[in-house]
Amino acid sequence: MTDQITVSVDPDVAQAYRSVSDMDRRKLDLLVNLRLRDATRDRQSLRDIMRDISRDAQRRGLTPETLQTILDGR
Repeated sequence: MTDQITVSVDPDVAQAYRSVSDMDRRKLDLLVNLRLRDATRDRQSLRDIMRDISRDAQRRGLTPETLQTILDGR
């Protein structure tokens, strides 16, 4: 059994999601479901979860300037 929610993403992510096959979309749905489950099951504070996400993004090369560009929609 599943329930649907709406999650806001940037336009590139939305387009990429829409362009994959139904099978790949189901796989992505499962990955998002698992990550959200982990994030909500842990008794970590939202601040701790956001800090972990930030560290992962920085480790992958996301800079404050790149983030601001994404947020500005450029």
